Amino acid sequence: MIEVVCNDRLGKKVRVKCNTDDTIGDLKKLIAAQTGTRWTKIILKKWYTIFKDHVSLGDYEIHDGMNLELYYQ
Repeated sequence: MIEVVCNDRLGKKVRVKCNTDDTIGDLKKLIAAQTGTRWTKIILKKWYTIFKDHVSLGDYEIHDGMNLELYYQ
């Protein structure tokens, strides 16, 4: 079980607990449950890398305590 921190730089910072074998789509659904936005409107980035929904967190080497950038489309 890892904890990922997502910051949208507009004042909203979300901490989500998930597993490394969860997909980015699963992580988006957990974030959407906490923020109240639809998970299809969420984009997760790290620098210029946009994370795809079907790839797992372990494949992207997302570890415990990692910060991701949260954007809305």
